[in-house]
Amino acid sequence: MNFETYDLDLSGLECPLPILKTKKKLNEILSGDIINIICTDPGSQRDFEAFARQTGHQLIESKQEGNFFQFKLKKK
Repeated sequence: MNFETYDLDLSGLECPLPILKTKKKLNEILSGDIINIICTDPGSQRDFEAFARQTGHQLIESKQEGNFFQFKLKKK
């Protein structure tokens, strides 16, 4: 089975919008698909770690480059 990868640029959005928009995208994709997320909200690192723990989705990657926070989330 081939899994899809999606890009979600959430730059400029503040909490709780990055998580809400990610939830919306997760509802549109299949299990095993991956979303690459870019945020500028400094609280997003904490938010995405908690979101992954609470929902069971896998946070494959979490990193900061300058003012940007990048996440790779795999749908359960």
